[in-house]
Amino acid sequence: MSVFIVDASVVAKWFIEEEHSEAALSVLREKNRLHAPDFLLLELDSIICKWTRRGVVTTEEALQLRDALRRYPIQHHSFTSFLDSAFAFANQTGQSIYDCLYVALAALIKGRMVTADRRLYDGLKNGKFRKHVVWVEDVK
Repeated sequence: MSVFIVDASVVAKWFIEEEHSEAALSVLREKNRLHAPDFLLLELDSIICKWTRRGVVTTEEALQLRDALRRYPIQHHSFTSFLDSAFAFANQTGQSIYDCLYVALAALIKGRMVTADRRLYDGLKNGKFRKHVVWVEDVK
């Protein structure tokens, strides 16, 4: 069993086919346990709103995507319980506090954050938090 923290860049690829979508979908294997900060739902709502404005999905499809997202097997964690760690990580790495919330959760539950955000991955892959981050295409 693998414990993965999924970020918005991965989850979005479950709904819209684009580069790395197939790898993102592989994270959904039954043997994997998926976790995320609870604000993932807010981040995905923002992405879905952008898709609607750009005509990628209709308003009806957007509502269906929101409903589908809430049925995925992701355990959501209140970000306030690891916000202080994320704040420290953000200051140490130069990454955003939002991204560091995923890293902080990964460190807390001894899992690995899966991301399809190349800038984030490249910024963390050789540093102190490298054991807590994995590129979406490298998920086994």
